[in-house]
Parts: sequence; C-alpha cells; structure tokens
Amino acid sequence: MTAAANVTETPVVRAPSAAAQRLRTVFRSLPVLAQYLISIAVALTLCGILVEVTGGSASKVMSALLDGSVRSPGAWGLTLSTAAPLLVVAAGTIVAAKAGLSNIGQEGQLLLGCAATAFIGTRADLPAPMVIVLSFLGAMVLSGMWAGLAALMKFTRKVPEVMSTLLLGFVAAQLTTFGLTRKWLLLATNNTSRVNNGEPLPDRAKMPTFTLFGNEVSWGVIIALVVTILISFVLRRTTIGFRLRALGHNSRTARRAGVSAAIVGGGALVVSGAAAGLAGGLWMTGGSAGDRFTTNVSSNIGWQGLLVALLARDRASLAIPMAFVFAALRTGSSFLAATGVDRRITDVVQAMLVLALLVPPAIASVQRRRRPRGGSA
Repeated sequence: MTAAANVTETPVVRAPSAAAQRLRTVFRSLPVLAQYLISIAVALTLCGILVEVTGGSASKVMSALLDGSVRSPGAWGLTLSTAAPLLVVAAGTIVAAKAGLSNIGQEGQLLLGCAATAFIGTRADLPAPMVIVLSFLGAMVLSGMWAGLAALMKFTRKVPEVMSTLLLGFVAAQLTTFGLTRKWLLLATNNTSRVNNGEPLPDRAKMPTFTLFGNEVSWGVIIALVVTILISFVLRRTTIGFRLRALGHNSRTARRAGVSAAIVGGGALVVSGAAAGLAGGLWMTGGSAGDRFTTNVSSNIGWQGLLVALLARDRASLAIPMAFVFAALRTGSSFLAATGVDRRITDVVQAMLVLALLVPPAIASVQRRRRPRGGSA
C-alpha cells in the first residue's frame, strides 16, 4: 500500500449559500413576526370592544379613520406632511439613544423650534428659500443649545439627562408663553383677541408643496426622509456612528478606547435637540399647525415622535412606517365626529398599539434572562 492510500480523506464542509442563509433568517423571524401580528390584532380587538361598549360602532370608527387618513381626496398627502416632523423627532431621539442617553424633552425643544421659525419667518425680509433655510437653521441652533444645557449638566454635574430634558421642556413652554406677551418677541403687532397669538406667517416663510397623484404634499416630507436616511447611514457606516454605538453599549470600555463621553454623548444630545428644532420648523411651516405661533402649537408632536422612536426600537429605517401610522391616527381622528365617537379615542388606539408593539421585545427580554439559568441547570 502506498502512503497516499493511508491518508484519510477529510470531508469538505461547504458553507451555506447566501440564499440558504436568507431563508434561515426568514424562518427565525417568523415567530417574532407572529408575536407582533397577534399583539396588534389583540390590541385592535380590545379597541373595538371599547368603542362598542361606549355606544359607538367599531366598523364605522375604523372606516372614518381610513377616510380621514388615506381614502378621502388629499388625505394621505396631509398624512405624509404630518408624518414628517414625527419622523425627524424620532430620528434625533435615536441618535441620543445609540449613545446610551435618553432625551425626553422633545416637546419643549420642538416648541422652541416653532418659536424660532415663527420669529425669523415673520421678520426676515428675504426671498422665500432663504427665509425658510434661515428659519430652520435658527430653530436647530436654538433647540440644539437647549438640549446642550442638559448635556452640560449631565457631564459636569452628573444630572440625569432624563430629568433635565424633561424639566427643561416645561421651562421652554413658559418662555414661549412669555414671548407671546411681548410684541418684540412673538406677539402679533395687531393682536386684538383675548388669546395671545403670533404674527401670521407670510407666504415666503411657508414650506412649498408638490402634487403627487392629486395630493398636496409638503417638501418637508423629502427633508424628513433625507435626514432619516442620513442619520441611518452615519450610525451604521461611519466612525462617528461606531463611537456612538460603543458609548451606548459599554461606556467604560468606550472611554478606555479613547471615546470621550462628554464630546460624543453631549454631541448626540445636541443633535437630538437640533432634530427636534428642525421638526418644529417643518411643523410650523408645513400648514398642518396653522399659520401662526400659539401656546399649544406643538400639539404633542414631540411626545409622539418619542413614541415613534421607541416603537422603532432605535432603528431609523423602522421609524418611517411608524411615523406614518401615528400621523394617520392624527389625521384620521378629524373624521370621527361623524361617527358620534369622541376623537380622543385615537389616543386610546395609540396607547394600545404602543403596548402591543412592546410585547414582543418584552417576551424576547424574558427569554434572554432565562437562557443562562437553563444552561447552568
């Protein structure tokens, strides 16, 4: 026998093909998808039961929501325009979350963005594009600086950003209310009503629209998509995004690797606030909020944008459909009066959807905690 005959042939192990890997990934995601579908179905069923118990018709309410959000003429154009600021708020929230920070003061930051947009838009005697760009820059700078206060307190005095951003939101509301008492700030010069309102925005300060399949859509939708895609790219494909993710995953290890928590984390909070300010500019100039600044102009856009980011699980790409769903609930609620049901039922629907979409992550978290115990046994 030759030496070659004594050599045992080792079997060749072939790596699975790309198609097989994709198929395996799809099968692994099916249980999670089923959990989401079941949770949403249960939430909608409970909402339907609630509507029926309160004397309404669940089918009529659902039809009215669809009519107001997508089916009636021009409805989905308004829904898209409403989704734009929600999406920008969510994208900025995701930036801070990737760094392990929680910015929950978006409502106040967005309100300041609206105020800056209204102030510049009613006073800058410039061509339309320059007025809009200048007002957006002013909104981003003001709101970014406001979030920067929370970052300063976080990294110099160890004040939790959850508390500081939230409380600064209340301060922002008081400041804008004060601004509506002074004509040199936000109050209209010819205001004669008992309620203080701002000066109407001139046409040059309003966001232009384009027609898409018979619907008027604000250019703010394009801006929101560009901002979201850019943030997603930066977080996934750049060194800055890697540093943010490293800081959020393990701040101690990130510091040892040379990542400055104050610079990177503080910058993430500033960017998050600037995004909320830009969202305020889009909301103020998009037409959905009216034509002037008021005390309640923000209309919970900041809070809902925070929920969009939460339900997107800090993924900028998933924030796009989530923002559309929340915008559809806002625009669809205007048609609920014809059904005899209070439009605040949409708040209940939003709350139920939030709870439903949080169930699968909660199940996954419980399963992860149980795995080590099972392995040790």
